[in-house]
Order: sequence, then structure tokens, then C-alpha cells
Amino acid sequence: MTKAELIDKIATGAKLTKADASRALDACLSTIQTALKKGQKITLIGFGTFSVARRKARKGRNPRTGEVIRIPASKIPKLTAGKALKEAIK
Repeated sequence: MTKAELIDKIATGAKLTKADASRALDACLSTIQTALKKGQKITLIGFGTFSVARRKARKGRNPRTGEVIRIPASKIPKLTAGKALKEAIK
């Protein structure tokens, strides 16, 4: 599903215009992104928990040359699915 298709579904389900649904979705995504940047967790009961995970620095290989390279430590966004979401997918 694309963002445009998601906006259509939100507009239909919430009886909003597509413009209002687009603004609501953008605001939601922006809020989640801002909270994750600050290191906060976002818990949506039944859906899941958004958090930031840390990856340690590690060694890797350049697939072309086979040369060993150092991959620096990084932060990645993570979603842990909630019980209701897991059951809905079964």
C-alpha cells in the first residue's frame, strides 16, 4: 500500500477530505519521528511500540573487493508489534 492509498483509506474511514487525511497522517508521522529523535518510545496499545535500537560497530566486507571494512555504530528505528496486530495478521 502506498501513502496515497493509505490517505484514501483514512479519508474514507474517518469521513474526512483527502487533504485533511493527508495533513493528519503527515502530523502523525512527524510526531513519531520527532519523538524517536529525542530517544522516546511511542506505545500504541494493540498496535505496537516504536523505539530506537542501537547497533554496535562491526566489521563487514566489501562484496566487490572482499576488503574488510569497519561499519560504524548507528541508531535504527524499530517497531515491536503488539498482541492485537500479531493476532490480526494470523
